[in-house]
Amino acid sequence: MIAPLAPDEIIDLTERSTDEAEPQALASEDTWWAHARCNDGSGRLAGMFFSEELQDIARAKHICATCPALIPCLEGALERREPWGVWGGQLFLNGKILATKRRRGRPPKLPRPEDQLPEIPIPEHLQDVAIVRIA
Repeated sequence: MIAPLAPDEIIDLTERSTDEAEPQALASEDTWWAHARCNDGSGRLAGMFFSEELQDIARAKHICATCPALIPCLEGALERREPWGVWGGQLFLNGKILATKRRRGRPPKLPRPEDQLPEIPIPEHLQDVAIVRIA
């Protein structure tokens, strides 16, 4: 089991340097994984990308939103029909992209702001390939 990150260990991966390659340039390279923001070298962020908790999923999607490897990551996940997790800014379940996800149990009468997952648009060239379903 992966130990959760302590508050002082949380890494801010939202800052993007100007010298990073653009997502379109990485799509043709085999080294896109080296540029991925989730690739911290230790695997400590993996728990966040494969969590059932909405807050973890939201954090993972925020990391993906600024990732230079977003497009090749999403393309690969669709090609492999990833069974679950956050890939390329999208939440997967059984090889399909989930449009929404809610907490377990009865839904609240009023939606909670903290339960809203960030929306990361699917690139145009993948929209006809992506199968989106509602959870």
